[in-house]
Amino acid sequence: MERDNREVKVRTENLTKQFGDLLVLDNISFDVKKNEFLCVVGPTGCGKTTFLNCLTKIYTPSKGEIYIDGEPADPKRHNISFVFQEPSAFPWLTVRENLEFGLGVKKVDKKEIKSRVDKILDLMGLKDVENAYPRELSVSVEQRIIIGRSFVMQPDLLLMDEPYGQMDIKMRFYLEDEVIRLWKELGSTVIFITHNIEEAVYLAERVLILTNKPTTVKESLKIDLPHPRNIADPKFIQYRNYITEAIKWW
Repeated sequence: MERDNREVKVRTENLTKQFGDLLVLDNISFDVKKNEFLCVVGPTGCGKTTFLNCLTKIYTPSKGEIYIDGEPADPKRHNISFVFQEPSAFPWLTVRENLEFGLGVKKVDKKEIKSRVDKILDLMGLKDVENAYPRELSVSVEQRIIIGRSFVMQPDLLLMDEPYGQMDIKMRFYLEDEVIRLWKELGSTVIFITHNIEEAVYLAERVLILTNKPTTVKESLKIDLPHPRNIADPKFIQYRNYITEAIKWW
């Protein structure tokens, strides 16, 4: 299905970030469409996380700007949600309470909170453990809580920074499928940072390939494969090999 006519959700214009004499991001410009699933890959240490930190204003760009819906990106104005690599569920709260937490801070109506949380519990397969505490659950289940907690906010933008880096292959594929299902169900815009090229091809509608520092955009590559994807498909392998070479020979 052709979806190139979607509105622009995120626009990055001439983004530059420098730490002292170290130039990390060098005049980066690209767009992310509304409801798009974009994966960002590049050499280790090239500045993928630095870009996310600029987007959330943890770092202030040295030059350039990032816009969400045509306005300068501002976590106070825009509903941005972040999933980190390390499990970060609140240990003193149950699964349900973890999912409710952000909605409570936003003072969402109690009936709406219950409706949203019930839906996420079902979508993520967490209904049976809704009254359990994170310490009673496996790391993979805890990460499902974090993903669910982000999606329940119905964010303008969901940022995921290598969220499956510590998991085995089987669990990674399971959680990747969960994220694709949630993304399709809820229509969020997702920017997913990963060093795992196979993961990027498995998930993304489009892959943004970054160069080594000082980092620029080497290529924007559309992944023309339907979901769910077969990692043994020759076209899947072709994409994976192409991106590997593009990163290897920056």
